[in-house]
Amino acid sequence: MMDLEPFAAGREADVFALDGGRVLRRYRTGMDVRREAEVMAYVGGLGYPVPEVYAADGTDLVMERLDGPTLAEAALIGELSIPDGVAILADLLRRLHELPARGSGGGGSGSGSGSGSGDTIVHLDLHPENVLLTRRGPVVIDWCNAGDGVGDLDTALSALILAQVAIGSIEHSLGAAAGTMVDLFLELAPGDPIRLLDEAAAFRRQQLTMSPDELAMIDTAVARVRAAA
Repeated sequence: MMDLEPFAAGREADVFALDGGRVLRRYRTGMDVRREAEVMAYVGGLGYPVPEVYAADGTDLVMERLDGPTLAEAALIGELSIPDGVAILADLLRRLHELPARGSGGGGSGSGSGSGSGDTIVHLDLHPENVLLTRRGPVVIDWCNAGDGVGDLDTALSALILAQVAIGSIEHSLGAAAGTMVDLFLELAPGDPIRLLDEAAAFRRQQLTMSPDELAMIDTAVARVRAAA
């Protein structure tokens, strides 16, 4: 395994292809994947679209391999319109927030941002790169921040991440199109995306993968969300 090259990589993990239609997601941060796997199994058992998890041990998560572009990729190449993409994103959040929390022991990110208590499940990183458009429909990936929480915080984080891309804080090929996404998302998103926006900003500031430049522009991204609300 160590001789294989990852076919995908994010800020925190690398993804390797395995046989039998499986992938290995291996965290470079040393994070234990068991809680992530438990949340995925819980929401999947309630019918929410997630990859099937086959094994979770230490930093390694073995999951179903899914084929299809991300929501962002599909929008960039014109397979999906921006309005349709935003509608999918908002609907995925709505469906997630309709699920009951796992309970007081279900956990959250432990960030102190309010994500560890609440009456629903929150993803806390649901944006167009974390939605795969597969043959069985949109599937949500990257559940490392997920747990019990407050839906409005989840919605605020999605809006804030889109705004970070829109203002150029996070480099992405969507560029200015992310600005249109923010505006449409705030019209369609479940709950109140502004009520916990300051808490969402505090959560983003605690993310170890954020660069100093990205951190310095969080207040500007917050202002962008408020201006569009």
